[in-house]
Amino acid sequence: MGDLKEPAGKERIVVTGGAGFVGSNITRRLLDDGYRVVVLDDFYTGDLSNLPSPHPRLEIVEGSVTDFDLVRDVIKGAAVVIHEAARNIIVSTKNPREDYEVNIGGTLNVLLAVRETGARRMVYASSASVYGNPRYLPINEDDATNMLSPYAVSKFAGENYCKAFYESYNLSTAVVRYSNVYGIAQRPDNPYCGVVSKFFESAMKGEPPRIHGDGEQTRDFTYIDDVVEATLMAAFAPKAEGQVYNVGTGRETTINQLARTILEITGAQVQPQYVDRRDIDNIRRRVVNIEKIRRELRWVPSVTIEQGLRRTYQWLEANLNRTSR
Repeated sequence: MGDLKEPAGKERIVVTGGAGFVGSNITRRLLDDGYRVVVLDDFYTGDLSNLPSPHPRLEIVEGSVTDFDLVRDVIKGAAVVIHEAARNIIVSTKNPREDYEVNIGGTLNVLLAVRETGARRMVYASSASVYGNPRYLPINEDDATNMLSPYAVSKFAGENYCKAFYESYNLSTAVVRYSNVYGIAQRPDNPYCGVVSKFFESAMKGEPPRIHGDGEQTRDFTYIDDVVEATLMAAFAPKAEGQVYNVGTGRETTINQLARTILEITGAQVQPQYVDRRDIDNIRRRVVNIEKIRRELRWVPSVTIEQGLRRTYQWLEANLNRTSR
């Protein structure tokens, strides 16, 4: 297959979940690059204020990926579909049936619609959660999976549907496994936001960040701009067809280190509060190997954890009190 990328302005790109944290950043980048973008979002956790609306090349459709007819109508005429819509790990744990309907059923709907309408590629946003507690670090794409939550199960099921449609129907798919994404538009007033935004919110209020367990658990925190770049490379690079890529930094950060850095950045004169372990996502260590995406797509993360946290703080200072949808 030749280079998928056409001249900007002639492409119509669909981003499901495009009003959410990751999806809205992808949408804004595509608009900046001159593409026409259609966002499909049910606004369960997405926020209209994340999007530059009104915009002459942006169309926003409110609806769910569980509605196949709607999904098909939205995708019709699209060159590429970037599938970010999903219930997150907290919602999925509380309501596994909803997780199944949205994360698995919704993904199947998107794949069926892409097959029917002829979009050139579908990029599927998966998660490093599929690895569970790994035996070896850093984690390679072909290492054993160990799903420890309904969310991880549904994400891996979506990956396997992508693989099946690629093998059975020659449908061009690419999978990106995100590792703990943080940054601009991860709103702390959203109850489902990640730990970075929660720690910043506490520190900016002069309250102690709450650390579950001893704080020595590690994660591979990845800044949103790097995630957007990796996702778009997976969308347009010929080599990405049929592939699965880790998207991270290859660097472990303990939760204690994260909290200390955030307290230093904000200048908050508080100390972390240690509480019981969480009921979900009790992974002790996580760091992914990014050699495959580095080698095949020439993607490398450009933002360090310190730089990304400072950029996040600047955005939160400017946007924390904005009225949400």
